[in-house]
Parts: sequence; C-alpha cells; structure tokens
Amino acid sequence: MEAAAVMRCAVFGASGGIGAALVQALAARGDVAEVHAGSRSGTAPVHVKVRPFAFDLADEASIAAACAAIGAPLDMVLVATGRLTRADGTGPEKSYRAVTAEGLAELFAINAIGPALIAKHALPLLPRDRRAVFAALSARVGSISDNRLGGWHAYRAAKAALNMLVRNLAIELSRSHPQAIAVALHPGTVDTGLSAPFQRGVAEGKLFTPDYAAGRLLAVLDGLFPAQSGRLYAWDGAEISF
Repeated sequence: MEAAAVMRCAVFGASGGIGAALVQALAARGDVAEVHAGSRSGTAPVHVKVRPFAFDLADEASIAAACAAIGAPLDMVLVATGRLTRADGTGPEKSYRAVTAEGLAELFAINAIGPALIAKHALPLLPRDRRAVFAALSARVGSISDNRLGGWHAYRAAKAALNMLVRNLAIELSRSHPQAIAVALHPGTVDTGLSAPFQRGVAEGKLFTPDYAAGRLLAVLDGLFPAQSGRLYAWDGAEISF
C-alpha cells in the first residue's frame, strides 16, 4: 500500500539544475503532500503539489518571510543553493595569488552564510515528535582531509565552513529534535551550468544528470538515522570525512 501523502517539504534553490530536479522528484512521491519551491525569481517546476515562493539568499528578511509563510511543520528542508564562480564569471582561483577579499566574501555569502540563515528560520518549523531532515548541498572539495590538489580557495573554504555549520546544527538539533537529521550532501559532478566549464576531466559514467543526482540524494536521505546526523554524505551513500 502506498504511503499517505503527509510530508511537507521545502527546497531553497528550486530554479537550479539540482534544485529543480529535487522539487520534481519530491512532487512525484506518494508520501509527499506539498513541495514549497523557492528561488530568487519565484519560478519552480509546475506540479499540483508544488508551491512556488520567492526569496533572496542575500536578504535575511526575505528568508524569514518565506519561512513564516510556509509555516510548520516542515518534514524536509533542502538547501540547493550554491555557486562555484563569482557573479562576474571569474574563478575559481588556481593560486593563492588570485585570492581577493571580495571573492572570498562573495563565495562565503552564497555557499555558507545563505544556507546558515535558511537554517536559522527553517529549523524552528521542523516537528519535534517525528523524523525530520535538513540537508544542504556541499561538495567533496570542501573536505579538508580529502584535499590533495589545493586551489579553488574561496569555494573550498566556503564549503568547509558550510560543513562545520551543518555539524553545529546537528548537535543543537539533537537536544530539541531527537529524531531530526541535519547533513551536508555531495551530489557528484552534475551536468549543470555550475559544472559546465569543468567537465572535461570527468571520468566516463561520472557526469550525472540532475534527475539522477536528485534521486540518489533523496535515497541517501531516506536511509539515514539520527545517529548519522552532522556528517557529509556523497550521492552513493558513502561518508566523506570533514
């Protein structure tokens, strides 16, 4: 028997390749009643279960207003925002000589500060009496222990900061929401605008479609337990050390 449609979910970053695919995958599930899909423009995949909303990742007031409008309970919050290069298209840095204060600030604002502010206003909407999930898209290159190549300074550092924030969120959530899970996710190399300039060296079979990546990420989340909260997981379920 198909599970009753009871889950209310929110995806921040619904206009991106992975974000849109996550919205569509959630809307297709029988256990999901609503998918609140947020983007800067307010556009989202069209589906009877999808509720589009607009927010600005750089404007905390807009994030707070969006979360207030969505309301509780939210069983799953997915942050699919992120950017590898600066808004002017420069980067990522190949050498420390290319590091600038402006570049660092811009990448931290998008990849770490924005998700932290979403968590600030979305986590209070999670139910305390049942399983709930908060997950943010991170990247393997944000792992300090896994870094063998260097470079990409602002992006790596911002994703490492995001991983630490998720660990902090998990610890705090465990005190108030014992069944909740907060994790960071590495989707692999996905065929989107973000990865387009860097796909040349991707091994055969390792360039994923957004739909495939979304399906894999949701499968990983479905298999996690509260004891695994606060960690970074890849698309295949493998844990990546921080």
